[in-house]
Amino acid sequence: MADAAFLALAVITIGSAIAALELRSLIYGSIALMGTLGGIAGFFILLDSTFVALFQLAVYVGSIAVLILFTVMLVKRELIFKKIEDNRRRFAGIALMLVIMIGLGAVFLDSGIKEMTTDEPQVDFREIGSDFVTYYWPALILMGLILAGSVTGALVLARREDVEENGQRAS
Repeated sequence: MADAAFLALAVITIGSAIAALELRSLIYGSIALMGTLGGIAGFFILLDSTFVALFQLAVYVGSIAVLILFTVMLVKRELIFKKIEDNRRRFAGIALMLVIMIGLGAVFLDSGIKEMTTDEPQVDFREIGSDFVTYYWPALILMGLILAGSVTGALVLARREDVEENGQRAS
């Protein structure tokens, strides 16, 4: 059963990685990259490393969400949000979503995740969190400052472009 889950995660991860490289739209490429990183988190879950998987989702997928925010703020809004009305695309998207959801549900139900038990003792997440905050607090503060500075820089750049487009003097 774990082999089926591994194969499904491998297909999702590799397919998302290829899509992230090949898509021309920055938004869709970033979403595909989020799928790739989510697949890697799934591999960590298969390895019984739930803490690392949740850390992967929180840090890397969260960082990609910030990347999407930067993309939306720095690229001209007209180029991103051009809406093309086509009912065939809508129905194709709904059909693809249903196929993916049914496939993932079948893999999940067939994987036997509830049946998996190990003889090893449970991991104490409080101890891991305590060690992380005790020994690595300078890195956490530095990462927080870097992310705050990059968000502030993106806001300043987006505001400057907006002021220049409206014909006012940028300061």
